[in-house]
Amino acid sequence: MGNCHRSLAIGPETPELLRKADRAVQSLAGASRRQTVGLFDHGCVFVNGLPCSAPWQRLGPGDVVELRFDDARRYAPRKKPPKYLGFQILFEDEHLIVVEKPAGWLTVPSPRGESNTLIQRISDYYTRGNRGRRVLVRAVHRLDRGVSGVLVFARHDDALRGLRRQFESHSPSREYWAIVAGVIATPQATIRSYLATSKSLTRYSTSDPDQGELAITHYCVESVGSDYSILRVRLETGRRNQIRVHLAEAGHPVLGDQRYSPERAAHPRWRYARLALHAETLEFTHPCSGEKCRFESPLPAEFTDFQSR
Repeated sequence: MGNCHRSLAIGPETPELLRKADRAVQSLAGASRRQTVGLFDHGCVFVNGLPCSAPWQRLGPGDVVELRFDDARRYAPRKKPPKYLGFQILFEDEHLIVVEKPAGWLTVPSPRGESNTLIQRISDYYTRGNRGRRVLVRAVHRLDRGVSGVLVFARHDDALRGLRRQFESHSPSREYWAIVAGVIATPQATIRSYLATSKSLTRYSTSDPDQGELAITHYCVESVGSDYSILRVRLETGRRNQIRVHLAEAGHPVLGDQRYSPERAAHPRWRYARLALHAETLEFTHPCSGEKCRFESPLPAEFTDFQSR
């Protein structure tokens, strides 16, 4: 009995069943489905050397799944937050929490003081676990109201400072899926501009570095339809509304965007009260342990429904 280290390399001949992270881990551990979830919840699973908290993650040839655990211990799944809180926890420890933000929620209160925000819900979650004594989490970065996906919040000031330094230096890796209007012929491109803000708080590009913040967006085209394109987008910088502004100014606004090129962003098959923009992947260095952390959020149903019509 003691510490165990098992690994599985995914190759061309690996059965399809084992190309999903949870199935690979279950095979390695010889565990039940419940215990397999517990191994993910307790940080025992690594893919290509990085912690993996996403049981649904797809694996491909060349990926290596590692399992590091104590075979004398039973790893029960962590208690999930009540469903009424409305968000999914991907990872949490005493320093930070990583969650999936639903579309339609503000990350933090707006200047109008809206209170039903993600940061409030997470703070309420910790307050209930602290016998009602108020607990506040700290926002590190944000997603627009109509955008879903991965966000990290700090649980204390030291973690906040460590994470913010990374975001200010643009070191975290952030990847998105976007469905945009029109057919993009160029397979990949980079958009670079300086983003400024109008009096109405609308963002726009300028070539004058004294008037705006440097914004760099990379994208590649994954597939196209008759009147839309599906993109993978990587942020080199993370300015407010950056992806929305850059793609709209390029003539391909995100579907459902009612601020930037709203007429062109309307699509008869995108009937959802949200943007066709999803923050799928977030990778950063843990501010306290120094470990590389990578988290993924599966595509929302709206995206898969749109593609299947």
